[in-house]
Amino acid sequence: MPDNSAKSIIIFDDDDDILSICTYILEEQGWQVHTFGDCNDIVNKVSGIKPDVILMDNWIPDVGGITATRTLKSSDELRNIPVIYFSANNDIQVLASDAGADNFLAKPFDIDELERVINSVLA
Repeated sequence: MPDNSAKSIIIFDDDDDILSICTYILEEQGWQVHTFGDCNDIVNKVSGIKPDVILMDNWIPDVGGITATRTLKSSDELRNIPVIYFSANNDIQVLASDAGADNFLAKPFDIDELERVINSVLA
């Protein structure tokens, strides 16, 4: 049985280094971390976990972060789960807005910034 007191997060990113680093940081803070290297069948992936928050990469295979985020935000069941868009793109704020994300995080980022952005969407 999962520990229901722990908050859960899904990270969608195709960069194994980003997944490893974020998993390590967030697990140290008591999060249950789930990672996916693509966003295929995203509604089922997210529905099966019901995370407290989602980190969404822009260049995630196969449909990309914008389409994946829009798909989640168009689902009655999943639309209230905060999505943090994260990317190294210069125009990340515009991309996050186009996707309908709740906030954004520019890569590279530091631990304090990761925490701040996650806490901002949970508040």
